[in-house]
Amino acid sequence: MFLKLSGRLCLVVGAGRVAEPKIESLVRCGARVRVVAPSATAAIRQSTQAGEIEWLERTFEPGDLDGAFLVVAATSSPGLHELIFRQAQQAGVLCNAVDQPNLCDFYYPAVVRRGPLQIAISTSGNSPSLARRIREELERQFGASYGPWIREIGKVRRALIEADTEPKKRSAILKDMSSDRSFRRFQRSANSKRTARRRQADGAARRATRSRS
Repeated sequence: MFLKLSGRLCLVVGAGRVAEPKIESLVRCGARVRVVAPSATAAIRQSTQAGEIEWLERTFEPGDLDGAFLVVAATSSPGLHELIFRQAQQAGVLCNAVDQPNLCDFYYPAVVRRGPLQIAISTSGNSPSLARRIREELERQFGASYGPWIREIGKVRRALIEADTEPKKRSAILKDMSSDRSFRRFQRSANSKRTARRRQADGAARRATRSRS
């Protein structure tokens, strides 16, 4: 399940190295990120100054959960994590306590991102390092070309829906567009366009050189 976090208030307790990637992923999702911690890393301070996140420079208080959709406990204190989890349960707020799967309502997956394509890998908190290794393997399998290809399929799908194309015909068209053959055709076309642009740029550079000489 993927959650839409855009515009939602997400609380992060802790502002050390462990919290940095959690905060970064929430910001990437468009969440309103509030960080509570007595001190913060330089990167988190920079994000605060840039207006990407809100940082409350103090220790956690139960009232910090008010209005939050989820909370991430990313400190070095297991006892504090237990307190945050209990308070979150009472407040109906989803909780993730770093490195404590028993105190998690959700897990941070390792994610392969190729534009609209997102492939999430989770070991339910048992082995984040294995999840990262599998993500790296999938990143090699699903290269950067998948992003623009899927965006192109999306454009065609929206056009077919707007044109009120008969469902069976629409399904057949989109199935063909999602095939390996279609992907290879898209790659060839993209490579041809890149080659043409490169030749055009090289030609323009040569003409500019001749005009100066």
